[in-house]
Parts: sequence; structure tokens; C-alpha cells
Amino acid sequence: MVRKMMIAGNWKMNGLSTDGVALAKEVAAAVKAKKRVCEFAVCPPFTILAAVKKALRGAKVALGAQDCHFDEKGAHTGDISPLMLADVGCAYVILGHSERRADHGESNELVCRKAEAAHKAGLKTIICIGETLAQRERGETIDVCSEQILGSVPATATAADTVIAYEPVWAIGTGKTPTAQDVEDVHAAVRKVLAKKIGKAQAGKMRILYGGSVKPANAKELLNLPDVDGALVGGASLKAADFMAIADNAGC
Repeated sequence: MVRKMMIAGNWKMNGLSTDGVALAKEVAAAVKAKKRVCEFAVCPPFTILAAVKKALRGAKVALGAQDCHFDEKGAHTGDISPLMLADVGCAYVILGHSERRADHGESNELVCRKAEAAHKAGLKTIICIGETLAQRERGETIDVCSEQILGSVPATATAADTVIAYEPVWAIGTGKTPTAQDVEDVHAAVRKVLAKKIGKAQAGKMRILYGGSVKPANAKELLNLPDVDGALVGGASLKAADFMAIADNAGC
């Protein structure tokens, strides 16, 4: 089944107004410079969402956020609601990233509630899954990812409103990556679990991105695997040249 490749950049806690806008303009210019066959998105910090949205004007680059609350409004100091993200122009929101799960104790149940709220607000979700090094060494990779899929993905999720990102925790920002066969094995297993959760038809159409030290040098090998439908790029998304080189090497 043909699925449209997606290259998304997670800027994490990086970017002040000046450099964030400059980066967004570089990405926008690069996307507009040639005919692209995949979808692009950038996910900057909350503080510069509006400025980045303006900088992306005229380019086919979606704006995404890095998290949201599950309530539309209320007494949640420091949180951002899905409606607020939609109001500022976001199309996507990343949920369940390993750094949120580890640093903030986010459970599968909480990620699922956030995803349901995001969908209700009209946002598309990028739901992250992935195992730690200890879990990988114990041979628990598939079990961990399966549990996260079953618990974090809403039963009502569809290929139109949900993207999955497999990011092995031990590979994020370390420069280490699984073998291409390991990545394909996990992605194929995840698709089978998705079929049990949301049905075979939707699972076949849902995009599963790879993340975890994706860079220009390994993009071609990883992003041309049968069940890999793009990348959620971390550090390399902070340099427009590297971000676009990943796209180019993936045939985008």
C-alpha cells in the first residue's frame, strides 16, 4: 500500500525568536525550491509557534507542537490545550515522546487521553513509542512497543489523524541506530499490532516514522525500508541543510 512519506522535525527545547524564524524560513525556501513528493512538518517550542507559522507562509510545511493537555481549558498552569494549538495554526502535535514519558512520568493512558482531545480539536497526532536500552537487551522491544501502541493509540484513531513514530530511546541523540533489519522488524510488528487495535485497513494506511539519530548518512537506508514511512528528526532538524538532506536521501 502506498503511503505518503513524511519528514517531521522535532526542535525540542531549542530556538529563540530570531534563530527559530531563520530556520523556518530556510526550511520553507528549500521545500519551495523543488517539487517535493513527501509531507513536511516542523515542531518548534510553544513560544515561537506563531512566529514560525508566519515564517512558513507559502510553503507546504505543516506546523506542529510538542505536547498538549487533554482538557480544552481550565486550571492547568503551564499547560497548553489542543484548541490553543489549533488556534495558533498547528496541524500536528507530538505526543508520548520518550522524554515526556521519562521526565514527566506520562503513561500510555495519559497519552491516549491527550490524543483523543487533540483529534477532537482537529489536530493530527504523532504518537511516539520506543524501548530503553535495558528493555532492548532483555529482548523486550516488540513487547514494549506493542504495549505502548495498545495503550496510547485511541481506538478511534485513523490513518488520516494519526502517525506513529518509533524512536528507540537508547538511540535518541546518541548517534547510535539499530540495524536496518531491526528497524523493519519493529515497524512490521507495530503495523500488525495496529491492525488488532484499529483494523487492518487503517493499519495498512497509517504512517510509521522512524526516529533516533536520523541523519543524512543513514536516511537512505532507513527510510527506504518497506514499513518505514518517513522520519521524526531531532537534532538534525535544527540545521536546514541536514534536515533537507535527509529528505533528499529518502527520495523526497
